[in-house]
Amino acid sequence: MRATTSGVARAWWVTFSPIMVNGTPDPSTTATAEEEIAYLRSQPLARVATVSADGQPDVVPLAFEYDGTHFWIGGSGGSVLGTRKFRNLRAGNLKVSLVVDDLVSLDPFIARGVRVYGEAEEPVKRVGLVGPGLYSRITPTVSWSWNLAGEPAGDTWYESRRAVHR
Repeated sequence: MRATTSGVARAWWVTFSPIMVNGTPDPSTTATAEEEIAYLRSQPLARVATVSADGQPDVVPLAFEYDGTHFWIGGSGGSVLGTRKFRNLRAGNLKVSLVVDDLVSLDPFIARGVRVYGEAEEPVKRVGLVGPGLYSRITPTVSWSWNLAGEPAGDTWYESRRAVHR
């Protein structure tokens, strides 16, 4: 799938490492890029981690936007700049992690999700999910997804699909 940002077509998933069974990709464990994008667009919350100047990780659940290429986090009002995540970004700590996941069922146990490592940019003014405000754009560098088909956990844990983004 291709998305456009400022009129430039860009691929979301550039390379990936499928789960191999006897030397061939196992289609039952390999989500497609379209499935990953649909899943990301269906979920309302992400857990976003930033790191402070003294190395303290901080993770917070928050609403996010996904435009097919980038994640956007932020909010309305000037107080958003005072949040720890934005203080960490403004201090130059731009490497972030985020997880978008859900627990479909406990019996049987069914979990699915996407984990992303990326680079954030300093906040900019824009109209976003919660209205006009300050938002930071996150560009993915590496991601992993698991069990987007929503299958129950079996004898082994869910295999993940790794993608490298450019």
